Amino acid sequence: MILEWLDSRLHIISVLWLFPILFMFHDFEEILTVEKWIKHNKEQVLAVLPKSARKYFYSSFQMTTVQFAEDVFWIFLAITIATVLAVIFSFYYIFLMFLVIFFAHVFTHIGQALYLKRYTPGVITSIILVLPYSSYTYYRLLKEQVISGADILWSSIGAIIILPILLLLLVNERNKATNKNCGGW
Repeated sequence: MILEWLDSRLHIISVLWLFPILFMFHDFEEILTVEKWIKHNKEQVLAVLPKSARKYFYSSFQMTTVQFAEDVFWIFLAITIATVLAVIFSFYYIFLMFLVIFFAHVFTHIGQALYLKRYTPGVITSIILVLPYSSYTYYRLLKEQVISGADILWSSIGAIIILPILLLLLVNERNKATNKNCGGW
C-alpha cells in the first residue's frame, strides 16, 4: 500500500535525483558530529582495533570537520555525476555501484554502533533515510525494468573491486596530510 502510494507520486527520475540529496542529509549528520565524536571516543575505538589496523586508521582519528567535509564533497560530486549519467544517458552502472555502497554502508554504521554499544556518526540517518531509500530505489528500478538483477550483480562486483582501492587511496592521502601536519608519527 505504501509502495503503491510512493509509486504513484514519485517519477523514476525523482527517485534517482533523491540519491545525491539523501547522501548529503546522511553526511550532514556525520559532518556535524564526527570531530567531536572522535575526540570523545578515540581511545575506546583504538582499544578495540587490532594493533595492525591502528596505524592504518590513525589519520581518521586526527580528522577535522573541514577535512571530513572535503572528503564528502568529492564523494557527493561523484554521486551527482553518476546520477546525471543515469538520468540523461540511461547509463546506470556507476549509479548502481554507488547505490550498492550506500546500501551496504548502512550496515557498517549499524555494526559500529552495536560493536561499540553507543551512537556512531551517521547511524540515525542510515536507518531512517539510507536503508529505506536504497531499498526503494532498487525496487523501483527493477519494477520499471530500468535495470535487471544482472545489472545489480555486475555493479555489486564492480563496487566490491573498486571500493577497497578507493578506501586505500583515501586513507593514504589522509596519512600523508597527517604526516605533513604532524611531522610524522
